[in-house]
Amino acid sequence: MTVLLCFQFSVVQAEMTPESAIRQSISGTFPELDITSVKKSAVNGLYEVLLGPDLVYASPDGRYIIQGDVIDLKQKRNLSELKRAGLRQQLLADIPENEYIEYSPAKPEHTVYVFTDIDCGYCRKLHKDMQALNRRGIAVRYLAFPRSGIGTKTSKQMEAVWCSSNPAKAMNEAKQGMRVADKTCTNPVSRHFRLGQDMGVRGTPAIYTEQGQSLSGYLPPDKLLQALNSQ
Repeated sequence: MTVLLCFQFSVVQAEMTPESAIRQSISGTFPELDITSVKKSAVNGLYEVLLGPDLVYASPDGRYIIQGDVIDLKQKRNLSELKRAGLRQQLLADIPENEYIEYSPAKPEHTVYVFTDIDCGYCRKLHKDMQALNRRGIAVRYLAFPRSGIGTKTSKQMEAVWCSSNPAKAMNEAKQGMRVADKTCTNPVSRHFRLGQDMGVRGTPAIYTEQGQSLSGYLPPDKLLQALNSQ
């Protein structure tokens, strides 16, 4: 359901450009928010506002903010989700190759990014499917998302996995419930966790395509391939 929020509004704002008025209203009410950009949306009279990876819409005077998706009924497209997917695509593309743990066939046809937790039942189920996924041409790039939070027993074990001399082997062991020898190093676990939160991850496994499209949680190999082929 669309939520309509009203900000404090002044006569001075009426004399500003829409971008300035919107920025002032949001910054004045929520100074902790990072306003990435403000520009006209596909809907006349509404401006698209990026708050980091989040997307909202604003009236030109900055008085109203609308939280919700814009749907183009003629083209049958969710314009808001397309925008969010583009943002996620860039965030995922910016992850250095040495930060994710990858399981890939020789010539992958599809690549997915998966926010995973070593103790999650469905994450372990997906990991058991790894050979089947690779046979279907699907490469999997794991990102860390300890659901219990940073600093917990699970997150420390995930740090040990990423710090291992053979992270893929250590991940195999962790997914089987085996304890990985404690090891510390400069690792991306907390960074991945924050990225997942920014992208709206609420549970694991959270699967994203290279194009930033969000798929549902666990899917059997054939259904995951079907979902990827339909993108």
